[in-house]
Amino acid sequence: MITARLPEKQTYLARCHCGAVHFRIRTDWPELTTCDCSICRMKNARMVMVHESELELLQGADSLTEYRFHTQTARHFFCKHCGIYTFHRKRMLPDHYGVNVACVQDVTVAITPRIAHGAALP
Repeated sequence: MITARLPEKQTYLARCHCGAVHFRIRTDWPELTTCDCSICRMKNARMVMVHESELELLQGADSLTEYRFHTQTARHFFCKHCGIYTFHRKRMLPDHYGVNVACVQDVTVAITPRIAHGAALP
């Protein structure tokens, strides 16, 4: 039996545009997603999903502002200074975060994102 070896998770640093918010994630880049719900469609971010244990806020908790809508379940976090969407606590998997890949430093990801159909959720 031949089994494929999955890439090991690595640690990456991430931040907002102005540098007020710094965080660290661990991921093996299983996939990227985009979402077609109303807010994701407007922010047009590509996201990587990480378990809550694999995101660590290093600096700037007081610089994050939170936005909730519709069911008030998903928690979208933005830097209140520069307005950059950093990450969000997911609605369907509340122990995971969707992380804005554009915030991750020194990484160029060439993966076609999977489209999540959030607009169809009740």
